[in-house]
Amino acid sequence: MEDEQIKKVAELRELLEERVKTMESELQGLRALLDFINELLIEKSFKKAEEIAKPPQITEMRPPVTPVKEEARIIPLKTDSGVLMANFHVEDNQIKIIPEPNIKFNVNTPPFNAFLIEKILGRMYERDKELVSQGRLVPEKAFSYEIRKDNDVLQEIIIRNLTPQREKEVRSATRWTFERMLEKSQTGAK
Repeated sequence: MEDEQIKKVAELRELLEERVKTMESELQGLRALLDFINELLIEKSFKKAEEIAKPPQITEMRPPVTPVKEEARIIPLKTDSGVLMANFHVEDNQIKIIPEPNIKFNVNTPPFNAFLIEKILGRMYERDKELVSQGRLVPEKAFSYEIRKDNDVLQEIIIRNLTPQREKEVRSATRWTFERMLEKSQTGAK
């Protein structure tokens, strides 16, 4: 009788150990998901603050300059302290983001790839790709981008088929990204 009870207790122990492993794995997954959600919330609240604080001033200032014409516009991208980091060359449905020649942005410097490319431009590309596959957008009007670099130094970013709302988002995200990259390059140089 005791042997049978010991055997049942041992089986119960095995079941409990398996359940603990399963729950630990699930907990690990939930923590990773929570971290992702926290990062996403930080990004979203950042964008909203940027859109409220900066772009309306730029938008209100620019249209009077070229209200009717579809001529090229150049929008400077500056740090809070006024340092020119890049220029947005906007013409028709294409934007070229060209860094200032005296500033070398290494494409491997965070948060360039993880934030600007993957989370901003990559998501816009994926959204339009899905709309094309659903037949709700013609391929010629879909968002696309190209990164041009010399070795690892950014030369320009070319973006096609950008809506005005997305233009604001890209301008805000690019400014924030370039500022972080500039800070990291200056910190690394010291």
